[in-house]
Amino acid sequence: MMVIEPRGNISRGVQMAIPVIAALVALGLAALPLGFAGAPVLHAYKQMFIGVFGSVFSFTEMLTRATPLIFTGLAAALAFKARLWNIGAEGQLYLGAMGAVAVGTGLIDGPAVLMIPLVMVAGAAAGAAGMLGPAILKTRFGADEVVTSLLLNFIILIFVQMMLEGPLKDPMSMGWPQSEPILDNAALPQLVPRMRIHAGLVVALVAAVIAQIALTKTTWGFKIRAVGENAAAARHAGINVNRTLLGVACISGVLAGLAGVSEVAGLKGYLTTDLSPGYGYSGIVVAMLAGLSPMGVVIAALYVASVFVGADSMSRAMGVSSFLADLVVSMSLISVLVGGFFARYRIRFAGKAGAGR
Repeated sequence: MMVIEPRGNISRGVQMAIPVIAALVALGLAALPLGFAGAPVLHAYKQMFIGVFGSVFSFTEMLTRATPLIFTGLAAALAFKARLWNIGAEGQLYLGAMGAVAVGTGLIDGPAVLMIPLVMVAGAAAGAAGMLGPAILKTRFGADEVVTSLLLNFIILIFVQMMLEGPLKDPMSMGWPQSEPILDNAALPQLVPRMRIHAGLVVALVAAVIAQIALTKTTWGFKIRAVGENAAAARHAGINVNRTLLGVACISGVLAGLAGVSEVAGLKGYLTTDLSPGYGYSGIVVAMLAGLSPMGVVIAALYVASVFVGADSMSRAMGVSSFLADLVVSMSLISVLVGGFFARYRIRFAGKAGAGR
């Protein structure tokens, strides 16, 4: 008979080793489809490495791709810490982008020192509103936030499409559904001349540091961890569980909304329905790879962005499908989950009761 037993406390070293081993295992497993595709495995991985670290342009592209992943990874990590399963970061990202466009395309005009904070606040507030609904349904009616936040993604995307065909549509877009461009004084400044990397990266890194400190050094962070570990015990200890969940929901939505702001005000300059290639969903993978650690999210986002950018480069150089990146990221997540399971539990095979009598 197979028995699953808990191992007890997991050391910090094991917790840190699991995502590293998972990433290496995923890259190793990805060699199988590469081999079946007829590509030299070592040369393919060399092209991936060059595609990320081979030039200043490629490295800054990786950082640019990592920026929204840091935001959405933080959004998922903080919510998941409280066992609030925010699967709606994709929709919240679009709400944040729409909030930025609503303010930054001419509603208010002023100097950059005023416009940039206003655009960011508008996007953050819109993102928070996108997660507040599922959180209220959970705390008030017990609705499953996985379902409500996930389905809300599709509702939000349809709403964005409607707005881009209506009030937010650029009259100069020749019929293409896109918003008016963000004003120059509302756009996030570039960090490197002639490169696409922008100040959104700095905001993301600052957010990660603040989240790490808040989660580990403050009473609010203790409440989040307590609710996530055992909501009933936290309630018995005097913690207002519903208020904590609503607060986490707002912060999670703010971070996802800032991902949309960074993309529309720092990179693209206007809003379209293809603004995000799935950053909201990839952020969940980033959070899990990071073990729900805010600073770990930064490292995990850099890894995932490197895989995506490197796979694109390898695809162009060798004719291998860039979907290999999705495969590597997916296998990384599976490897982390499997590694986490075996770190927490051991499987023991015991004989049947009464055997040998």
